[in-house]
Amino acid sequence: MTALVFWFLAAIAVVASLGVILIKDIFRAALFLILSFFVIAAFYVTLYADFLAAVQVLVYVGAISILLIFAIMLTREVKQGNLAGNAWLSFVVAALFLVILIFAIVNTSWAKSAVAPEQITTVAIAQQLFTSGGFILPFEIASFLLLSAILGAMAIARER
Repeated sequence: MTALVFWFLAAIAVVASLGVILIKDIFRAALFLILSFFVIAAFYVTLYADFLAAVQVLVYVGAISILLIFAIMLTREVKQGNLAGNAWLSFVVAALFLVILIFAIVNTSWAKSAVAPEQITTVAIAQQLFTSGGFILPFEIASFLLLSAILGAMAIARER
């Protein structure tokens, strides 16, 4: 059953990625990008990485996608979208990435991991972040920097 779910998600990921590259309407391409972010979160769920799936949905599907849609709505020429020349360059880069990925998969020893897949990762990561690890201050600083970047982008966009 897991293999079936994987191949179903992989097919959706490929279609969504092709939609991002090939669709000329940049708003619809952004919607396909959001779909691909959701599929990546679903991959994390199938790998029992529940914390990473939640972060993927919160950060990429939530924050980054909203910022991207906001930026698209501020542009004047939304319907012009992607240029036709970008598709070939994207294809070459994707093919190069595929060759590197296949090389890495073939040359990696795939020994069984000592970590049980049913182990809950959220509790361990939360304890490391907020108690024993001492990462609460860097976490808050990063959130403050992200907020200032968004406010700065809005101020720059408003001036134009």
